[in-house]
Amino acid sequence: MVAIPGGTFTMGSDRHYPEEAPAHKVRVDGFSMSPVPVTNRQYADFVAATDYRTVAERPLDPADFPGAPPENLVPGSLVFTMTPGPVDLRHLSQWWTWTPGACWRHPEGPGSTVDGRLDHPVVHIAFEDAEAYAYWAGQELPTEAEWEFAARGGLEGKGFVWGDEAVPGGRYLANFWQGEFPWRNTAADGFAGTSPVGSFPPNGYGLYDMAGNVWEWTTDWYTDRHPAEPDKPCCVPTNPRGPSIDASYDPAQPQFRIPRRVIKGGSFLCADEYCQRYRPAARRPQMIDTGMSHCGFRTVVRTVETTGD
Repeated sequence: MVAIPGGTFTMGSDRHYPEEAPAHKVRVDGFSMSPVPVTNRQYADFVAATDYRTVAERPLDPADFPGAPPENLVPGSLVFTMTPGPVDLRHLSQWWTWTPGACWRHPEGPGSTVDGRLDHPVVHIAFEDAEAYAYWAGQELPTEAEWEFAARGGLEGKGFVWGDEAVPGGRYLANFWQGEFPWRNTAADGFAGTSPVGSFPPNGYGLYDMAGNVWEWTTDWYTDRHPAEPDKPCCVPTNPRGPSIDASYDPAQPQFRIPRRVIKGGSFLCADEYCQRYRPAARRPQMIDTGMSHCGFRTVVRTVETTGD
């Protein structure tokens, strides 16, 4: 674990996507964080010790998915599938495919394996799968504020983990998408899918993969805006824990009463023309019961118990 000093920083961004605004001051206490996302090797050790089955490996309850085709109500997960050509980027279903049998052991579905990828981040991890691992390891999952503070590595107000240029001097510093999404990936950064953890330089705190590779779970419930900047310096929130669960349901899908947590960091699927979210301020909602082929996590150990303001 890498020690992260406590401090005050500007969380969020007013210069990028709407859900990152408004930028506001936040204070966090010191904590320690795993230097890389949890890997397939580490998750395999956990499963071997506990016989744990991930959400993607369990049968689905038809009552939770009204109207779903019966053939989809089997263990599985969502797998990214490259399209044969350009598509309307408003419709995610064109590149996400429900794949029976897909799980952390079989990232692309039956017939695929993590052999040769033991040092890649584990994927197809739902929130409770990440939480179960953290509990077993004597650790916890980070809050959104802790994650973003750590990702910035001491760089205040910068667009990326390393500064303000996406590819400084033509050098790729994270695993994200190059080319036309979702049908042509030039893999100019050296990787078309996930990469071994630690393949790119660390940030200022010595943390790897805080940009790209896989999205990472936090414990905060999602809402589409940050709270407003406090009026007075004395009122800067300390160790915030996010909104209530009631605010996290997706208003666009009222038939699915599944709460959503914040995920951070972007992934190998982040393309500048579509999803430039391999940045510390970037954030997305993820239904807690849904793992995907670009979702993983890392853990923290808190120096003191943080109740938040």
